[in-house]
Amino acid sequence: MSEAADQIRAIIEATVDSLGFELVRVTYGGGRKPTLQIMAERPDGTMGVEDCATLSREVSLILDVEDPLQGEYLLEVSSPGIDRPLTRPKDFERWVGFDVKIEMNETINDRRRFRGRMVAFDGETISLKMDDGDVVLAYADVSKAKLILTDELLEAVQKQRQA
Repeated sequence: MSEAADQIRAIIEATVDSLGFELVRVTYGGGRKPTLQIMAERPDGTMGVEDCATLSREVSLILDVEDPLQGEYLLEVSSPGIDRPLTRPKDFERWVGFDVKIEMNETINDRRRFRGRMVAFDGETISLKMDDGDVVLAYADVSKAKLILTDELLEAVQKQRQA
């Protein structure tokens, strides 16, 4: 995460929490007009359009007062979506049994990218069952991770929404 994203997270996190949301990810970057992306959800994993609008208004007010970023930028507030990034331990716990893509900070067995079914997560390690063998990855060394959109994932998300 960039220094600017860390700073924004620190500025907005208490307000996001007070509105009943959880921050999933904060990113900042881009070209001439960079984008500040704030990804959030309710504790039950939902995030509607009105929720995004509410959060966007509140975050805009805070950032107008604090003014942590130089120049113009685009503010984008969104839900994580179905093929969501996995950024917190609770994300990994919740999605054990589904297909994931994981990128590591360091090379392991001549590779940094792994794709397979996440079969276990114990808070420190992630176990993946891949086509070319199983691997155990250190959670602390994960650079990026996200769910892979599959029919199985779509069905699971739909069942959650109906419950």
